[in-house]
Amino acid sequence: MRCGGGSAPEMRDDDDFEDDHDFDEDDSVEAKVWQLLLLINPGDEETALQQFGEYREAFAEDGDAEPVALIARVIDWRSGFMVAEDDLRSLVQALDELAARWNLSIDWGGDPDDDDYFDDADAGSLLGIAYDRLAESGYTLWTWETDDDSYAGWITLTRDSEPMRELAAALHINLRPGSDFG
Repeated sequence: MRCGGGSAPEMRDDDDFEDDHDFDEDDSVEAKVWQLLLLINPGDEETALQQFGEYREAFAEDGDAEPVALIARVIDWRSGFMVAEDDLRSLVQALDELAARWNLSIDWGGDPDDDDYFDDADAGSLLGIAYDRLAESGYTLWTWETDDDSYAGWITLTRDSEPMRELAAALHINLRPGSDFG
């Protein structure tokens, strides 16, 4: 799908998108970002469109930034997360909030509200737990490499894993499943 001029790409329904994930390597970065936003907002084109508009504004302000940095800015705590390395509570809260978008609850194998829960936890183990629990419901937790010591990622439908990998590669995002964090 191509993104032309100043308007948003044509909206597609979920069935069309499920069956046709192809994108052309010659598509603009903007068109690839649009497709990525559709993947991380499954069934919520309104949010994807809002974030796409915010992406365009962010790009107009800082066109030299990497696409993933602008994407992270417009999706944070709504369709994705970026938390400081030592803030495990925020990581759990962000993942819980994202999962709640689809009426899912992550069983953390303990009570994250208990101060002792985080004594033996690390980001890798928490991401692994979230990945496993979300996979049971047909979702995939993704993380990407940041320029600092933060943890960042988003969630897609598992059926969209291959198009997500392809788009991430095309946008130069070092993306991996949450289970591969380490």
